[in-house]
Amino acid sequence: MESYEKLLQKAVDKLPKSRGQGERFEIPRIDVFIQGNQTIIKNFSDICSKIRRDEKVLLKYLSRALASPGSVVNGRAIFQSKLMGRMIQNKLEAYIRDYVVCVACKRPDTSLAKQGKVWLMKCQACGARNTVK
Repeated sequence: MESYEKLLQKAVDKLPKSRGQGERFEIPRIDVFIQGNQTIIKNFSDICSKIRRDEKVLLKYLSRALASPGSVVNGRAIFQSKLMGRMIQNKLEAYIRDYVVCVACKRPDTSLAKQGKVWLMKCQACGARNTVK
């Protein structure tokens, strides 16, 4: 029969070597470029699918926050002014913080639903319900 230390060492050796940081949700980085007087976010539809929100809703939020009219064409968001990429990224992070991540458990497993005149964010992980502005 083997000693406890040898059995423990065998178990430790079988564990995977690389471990993540435990966070499965990372805020997506925007891929932006300026063409003439327009700012184009190339990976807009990918960002919307990662945060599980409708493209129209996120575009409306960013248009208001950036004070620039925008549209979605072929999965790209096109804004009608020159905008800095860092400013767009900051607004996206604010949107995710306010409308995607659960206030109680800090997970991104939420959905938005309108109940009467109030928007509710319901967490699929912990079941918390919060109103959003």
